[in-house]
Amino acid sequence: MSRAASTAPRGILAATGLRRHNYLRTLRWTATVSALTPTPSPLSRTSFRLAIQPQTLLQSPPRVSHAHNYSTMASATSFYDFKPADKKGNPYPLSNLSNKVVLVVNTASKCGFTPQFGGLEKLYKDLKAQYPNDFEILGFPCNQFGGQDPGSNDDIQSFCQVNYGVSFPVLGKIDVNGDKADPAFEWLKNEKAGLMGLKRVKWNFEKFLVGRDGKVKGRWASTKKPEDLKADIEREIKAGKA
Repeated sequence: MSRAASTAPRGILAATGLRRHNYLRTLRWTATVSALTPTPSPLSRTSFRLAIQPQTLLQSPPRVSHAHNYSTMASATSFYDFKPADKKGNPYPLSNLSNKVVLVVNTASKCGFTPQFGGLEKLYKDLKAQYPNDFEILGFPCNQFGGQDPGSNDDIQSFCQVNYGVSFPVLGKIDVNGDKADPAFEWLKNEKAGLMGLKRVKWNFEKFLVGRDGKVKGRWASTKKPEDLKADIEREIKAGKA
């Protein structure tokens, strides 16, 4: 037998023994580490799972209603108790309209009903000519329906005047539904529900008629044309004078 052949088994055995030695060392090291590592309690595992939930990490902070610097729903007894913001952001005391009949409309500049601005202006001029001290229209721009009034207050004022010659007051942009809804509109909705008894405003150009006493006398959907309201408004004006 050659020398190379006689030494081969010993080389194989040595390599095998080394691998076994390393394997046993690895087992001992793993056991030691496991013994030193505390096992998480069920509560810890639960807490960890909750901590890494994606929806928890991405969750927005709770919405907080903004405080208003005018009369709130709790203390209001009529529409004239409120002071919404005008186009410059200044308080617009509705008490200045006390003893008048007021048509309130949530408006938008890019809506299919936007041409109603023309009908509202004609109605305004006709009734002001007959009853100069007894009637007013208030427009409240709103961007909540289809994002159809995205401009600034100045943009909205310019649009109304240039395209429809609007001369009745168009106030500052507001929300009419939701947590940030203007309190004056919240009060209007609570006073007079809409179709099917639903209080929320459904779309642009809904209409509320407020009597001389500050109470809501009528509410109409967007599809009601301004010119079709003339008889109802005149009836309310005359009833207040009786």
